[in-house]
Amino acid sequence: MTVTRDIHVESAGHITTIEIRRPPLNYFDLALIRQIADALEQTDTDPNCRAVVLAAQGKAFCAGANFGASGPATPDKAKAASGELYREAVRIFRSRKPIVAAVHGAAIGGGLGLAMSADFRVTCREARFAANFTKLGFHPGFGLTVTLPEVVGPTNAALMFYTSRRVTGEDAFKMGLASVLVPQDEVGTVAHRLAGEIAECAPLALLSTRATMRAGLAERVARATEHELEEQSWLRQTEDFKEGIKATAERRLANFRGL
Repeated sequence: MTVTRDIHVESAGHITTIEIRRPPLNYFDLALIRQIADALEQTDTDPNCRAVVLAAQGKAFCAGANFGASGPATPDKAKAASGELYREAVRIFRSRKPIVAAVHGAAIGGGLGLAMSADFRVTCREARFAANFTKLGFHPGFGLTVTLPEVVGPTNAALMFYTSRRVTGEDAFKMGLASVLVPQDEVGTVAHRLAGEIAECAPLALLSTRATMRAGLAERVARATEHELEEQSWLRQTEDFKEGIKATAERRLANFRGL
């Protein structure tokens, strides 16, 4: 068992559980993403681990980045900080063991990006999935421009990006965004059951097959995040971005002006 500032890591049998502990909404920052990447790298060196469950405490799975928190003072510092975060995110995609995400609540923005780093997502009707960047006056990030279209198809991904709509757990299951739909109180149990089914397989064959299935994914995510970062950097300086953040905090419809 390992406990860091924001995550809890525990192994049982051939399954390692990484639980995010920033309730209730589990907003992420560089420190949290780095801790998850470190934990996944540790599972890669553990011959006893054959599958990982990524879960979270609280109301949400991960509600994304907290734009309301005080951040870097200049655009250059903001870009540098985001670039460092994305480099840590790519480390997550480079992990070798199969990951099952237990999405019991909202997976929003970069939180959706984190959920998409998993091979499978177990969810419930109460969960919500959203790539809400355009309602913030922002560009999608966390490699979502690669991962989301690959899982739900280009049209469904574009629909989520262009509208910023929240997709229910049931609709996520229908479009293939979620692999399993269960009652909310069973999400964790079923995620571990799926991980257990995976862990019953021959470990070397499992690693080999996953490497084939995800060949080049981390590299594609790395290239995507470079482009996402460039787009986010100039959009961060627009009036629309300021309005989007303010409107979200005030729970109102934004008055975007294309400035």
